[in-house]
Formats: sequence, structure tokens, C-alpha cells
Amino acid sequence: MSRFNRILLKLSGESLQGDQGYGIDTKKLESYARQIAEVARSGVQVAIVIGGGNIFRGMSGMKKGVDRVKGDQMGMLATVINSLGLASAIGAEGVPAEVFTAIRMEPIGHFYNKWEVLEALEAGKVVLCAGGTGNPYFTTDTGASLRAIELEADAMLKGTRVDGIYTADPEKDPTATKFDQITYQEIYERGLRVMDLTASTMCQENDMPIVVFDMDTEGNLARLLGGEAIGTYVTNK
Repeated sequence: MSRFNRILLKLSGESLQGDQGYGIDTKKLESYARQIAEVARSGVQVAIVIGGGNIFRGMSGMKKGVDRVKGDQMGMLATVINSLGLASAIGAEGVPAEVFTAIRMEPIGHFYNKWEVLEALEAGKVVLCAGGTGNPYFTTDTGASLRAIELEADAMLKGTRVDGIYTADPEKDPTATKFDQITYQEIYERGLRVMDLTASTMCQENDMPIVVFDMDTEGNLARLLGGEAIGTYVTNK
């Protein structure tokens, strides 16, 4: 039995680039697809939001003279590319996957509609929600928070290359210690950077728990859902 029936899995676009430093690494894509397909076959309803930073980041574009709105729109399109790639890889694992976009672009993907997404999830399909919120000035973390709340997920799982939330950046500070559980209020008070403030506030106000965990260790997603003490839980209490 899974601890969650329906999850929103948030993945970073950068994670897909693997060791090559750009674009989509096929080995990383296949690893993610295997893990997602495994939990979907077990009966867990999986919706996914993936970033586009491996292809383009709107904020980075601003530094090079790109208009912020156009830059964010380019970033939204990057998330669609990643979603199409991951959907294809999940399908290759024998689990049907569908892409829904926040901006109309049929036949590339279905236009996002909560009720159609829920139908797809209940039919055993993995759903990828692409295009962020469809609006500039919002991150994919905020898009993921919105979709998790809107789709009434039991939790938002934030897959990263770090195994949880630490007192400081463990890649820079070897003395940093990991939290097994932390509240949203503690995150604010300690000034920890888990997600952007808009995304965190949305989850806090709607009582949406977050689990930050290492998705790059294959099998972690299934172990987490199976009840193992993996990652850091963020709750209101």
C-alpha cells in the first residue's frame, strides 16, 4: 500500500541534462521513466510538473537582453519539450502518459482542464502538466503548487539531486545537517530556500504537504511511497 493515493511530482529541468550539462540525457530520462512507471503500475495516481531549465530559463534570458515576458514564454515552451520527452519515455515503459498544456497548442498536448486530468489519472494514465501556469512571472514551482492543490493531490513530491532539506547548502557547507521534518514557518524563519515564496505560501495556505527527496537515486520514489524514511517532510504542524 502506498502512503499516498495521488501525487504531484515536481522535477527540475536541469535534472534531465544529467552529466552532459545541457539538453536531455537519455539515460536520466529513462531512469525517471522507470521509477514513475513502477509507482503508476502499483496504483498510485501520478501527475508531473517538470521545469525547463535544461533548455532555457526566462530569468537567465533577461540578463542577455531578452524581454522578461518573452523569456518566460520561451521557458514555458521548454517545459513542453521536456514533458513530451518524459511522456514518451513513460509510454515506452508500458504505462500510458498524456501531456496537458497551460496554453493551447493542440495537437501537441491537450489544453489543461482539471476534470479531464482527473479522468486520465483515474484511468491509470500518468499526466504531465506542461507550460507552467500559462503566465509569465511565475516559476514552475508555483505551477506545481497550483496543480497539486487544484488536482487535490495528497502531497507534492519535489524530486531533486539532494536527499532533503538541510540547515545550509550541503554541497557548499559540509557541516550542514538534514531535517527529517520541518514546518513551513520554520522554513521562513530560517530563511531556507526550498521553493520560491509564492509556491511555499500557496502550499502552506492550502495545507499541502511537500516531500523533498533525491530522485536521482533510482528506486527512491517507490521506497518513499512505500513508507521508508526518505527525504524531508514539510507540513504546517
